[in-house]
Amino acid sequence: MSEPPGWNALKERLSRSRFRSRFQLGTAELRMIAENGWEKTEHQCRKFILTRLAPAEPLHDGRQTPMRGHPCFIAQHATGCCCRSCLSKWHGIPAGKALSAAETAYLVSVLMAWLHEHASGAENFPHTPDLF
Repeated sequence: MSEPPGWNALKERLSRSRFRSRFQLGTAELRMIAENGWEKTEHQCRKFILTRLAPAEPLHDGRQTPMRGHPCFIAQHATGCCCRSCLSKWHGIPAGKALSAAETAYLVSVLMAWLHEHASGAENFPHTPDLF
């Protein structure tokens, strides 16, 4: 997995935010990553970005991303990818216009980079691959 452009600088900025730096994956989220695998987790992150953030004016903007329940939700808050206001502040992506394919790909890569760095221990959960 390759890091998104400017990943180290973004991580440094995020680490100085008490709110952003407090997020971590719990047992339920690690288990979800183990059961789903990285490919499916990335697909789910992309789906959340496309449905909850990509529109120019997302429904319930500022409240559309839950604080728990999926590893992607936690990664979104940890990386400032949770609402259009945070996208503007942390990533320089202005609100009021739909996300481009390149912006969507960038955000998914940010989420996946954070997840890969914070998913230590997911490999310890039993994994049963899909049989059908």
